[in-house]
Amino acid sequence: MNLPLEAFSVSTGIVALAEIGDKTQLLAFMLAARFRKPWPIIAGILVATIANHAFAGAVGTWVTTVLGPDVLRWVLGLSFIAMAVWMMIPDKLDEDEITVPKFGVFATTVVAFFLAEMGDKTQIATVALAAQYGTFVAVVTGTTLGMMIANVPAVLAGNGIAKRLPIRLIHGVAASIFAVLGVAALIGIGLD
Repeated sequence: MNLPLEAFSVSTGIVALAEIGDKTQLLAFMLAARFRKPWPIIAGILVATIANHAFAGAVGTWVTTVLGPDVLRWVLGLSFIAMAVWMMIPDKLDEDEITVPKFGVFATTVVAFFLAEMGDKTQIATVALAAQYGTFVAVVTGTTLGMMIANVPAVLAGNGIAKRLPIRLIHGVAASIFAVLGVAALIGIGLD
């Protein structure tokens, strides 16, 4: 498989799965309920995600220039396995964590999403995927698409859709993918 296509596909799928029930998806539900203006919220999520994941992708790509291949293999393998464990810990978002500045719906969404993504599972996953695949554009495009796949329906359909999703099962699938990526990295598959 072509490396950029693989990087794009894996990045899209794993982030879309990881985002289900994540703090930022809960934020999308809350913003949709509070503002009831889906298009500025969706645009804000897109802008915040591109900025956040571009930064994360740049860090991941930079890491590959600093760490030797053996150290990188262990760091990535253990990072992906840690992500698998982290996926099984449910996220919570307190409504008082969202302050509504007087910037409007779009700007509020950009700021809230950018800050909520800092150090979040999907941002850390973007760093690791960019380091794993070494292809910035494919990974950032994929992780951004994955975020939008998970969050656009959340904004459009609201909280009702979340109550019907088997979130534990979805997180289990995402955790399994992270674990497979971790084991593959540790044994040296796909790092050439």
